[in-house]
Amino acid sequence: MSLEFISFTISNLWILIAAAMVFMMHLGFAALEAGLTRSKNTVNILFKNFGVLSIGLISYALIGFQLMYPGESFAGGFLGLSGMGISPGPEGLTPGYNPMYTYWTDFIFQAMFAATAATIVSGAVAERMKLSSFLLFTIILVGFIYPIVGMWKWGGGFLSTMSTPFYDFAGSTLVHSVGGWAALISVCLLGPRLGKYVNNQIVPIKPHSFALAAIGVFLLWFGWYGFNGGSVLSADPAILSLVFVCTAMGGAAGTMTAMLTSWRLHRRPDLANTLNGALAGLVGITAGADVFGPASAILVGGIAGVIVVFSAKFFDNRKIDDPVGAISVHLVCGVWGTLAVGLFGKLASPAQFVSQLIGISVVGVVVASTSYVCIQTIRKIIGIRVDKEDEIEGLDASEHKDLSYIYHHNPIVQKVGEPSES
Repeated sequence: MSLEFISFTISNLWILIAAAMVFMMHLGFAALEAGLTRSKNTVNILFKNFGVLSIGLISYALIGFQLMYPGESFAGGFLGLSGMGISPGPEGLTPGYNPMYTYWTDFIFQAMFAATAATIVSGAVAERMKLSSFLLFTIILVGFIYPIVGMWKWGGGFLSTMSTPFYDFAGSTLVHSVGGWAALISVCLLGPRLGKYVNNQIVPIKPHSFALAAIGVFLLWFGWYGFNGGSVLSADPAILSLVFVCTAMGGAAGTMTAMLTSWRLHRRPDLANTLNGALAGLVGITAGADVFGPASAILVGGIAGVIVVFSAKFFDNRKIDDPVGAISVHLVCGVWGTLAVGLFGKLASPAQFVSQLIGISVVGVVVASTSYVCIQTIRKIIGIRVDKEDEIEGLDASEHKDLSYIYHHNPIVQKVGEPSES
C-alpha cells in the first residue's frame, strides 16, 4: 500500500467527517432559532430547518454544484446522464480530479455549506414569514444565488484571478454574509413582528428557552471545526491543527468580549448576547483561519464579539427586527472577518485589504439586489407574510395545525385536534 494511497484515504475520510460535522450545525441552528423565539412558533422553525436541509441538498445537486464549479457535472454523474465537464469514475474516483478526495466527497462537503447559507435566513424571518414563501426562496438562494457568487472565488471566477486575489478561506463572505444579505433584505421587506415596536419604543420579545439556544450554540461551535477544518481540503497536520486552534480562539474571544460588552452596556450578564458573541467570533475567524496566528485569531474574534452587541442594538433602533441576531452575526461579522484578512496574519497588506473590500462589495450588491427581486416576485405571486391573526395565534397552530408543547388546559389544543381534559 503506497504512502500516496494512505494520505488520500486519510484526507478523504477527514473531509467526510467534516461534512458530517457541518450537517450537525443544522441541528444547532434549529435549536438556537427555536430557543430564541416564542414557543408558539417552534414547530414552524423545526420544519423550516428540515426543509432547508433537504431542499438545499437536492437543489444544489441538480443546479448549484454545476454553477459553482462549471467543470463538474454532478447531475450527469448522479443521474446517469451524459454531461459536460468532470464526472466520477468507478467508486467516485476521478483521475486528476484532486489528489486528496473523491468527486463524491467534494460534492457532499460543498452541499452542506450551501444549505447553511439558507439556514441563516430562517432565523431572521422567524415568526412571521409564510412557510411556502420561505421554502421557495430557499430553492432560489441555494440553487442559484449562492453558487454563482461562490463560483467567483471558489470556482475559479474573477475574484480569484485579480492581481491580488480576494481571499475567503471558509466563507465569512461567501457563506455567512451571503446568508446575511439575504436575511437583511427579507427582514426589511417583511417588517417587524407584531408588538415589537410600539409608540417608537422597543418592546422586548423574550426567548422561550435559553437552554435550547445554548445547546444550539454548542452544537454550532462543534460543527465549526468541521466547517473550517474541512476547508483545508486535506488532513495536512500543520494547517489543520492551526485552523482548529484559530477557530477555538476566535470563538472564545468573541464570547468573552460580547459577555463583557453587553454586561457593561445592559448592567447585567446577558446570555443572548454572549451566545451570539461566540458565533460572531467564529464567523469573524472563518475567512482567515488558515492565515491568522492564534494571537490574531483572538484579536479578530474579540473585535467581532464587540461588534455584534452594538450591531444588534443598531438594527433594533432602526426597527429592523431580527429575532435571533442573524444579520449582526453573519452579515456584519462576516464583513469584518473578511476585511481582517487584509489587516492581520500572513496576507495583511494594503493591496489585500482593497481586494477584500472589492469582494465584499460585489457580493453584497449582487446578493442584496437579486434577493430583493426574488422576494418581491414571491410577494406578488403568493405573498410573504402570514395574516395578522395567524401571527398572533402562532405559526404552529395556524400553519401546521400542531403544537410543540402540549398542555391540555391550553384552549389552542382543541383547535389543532388534540383532546382536552375536563
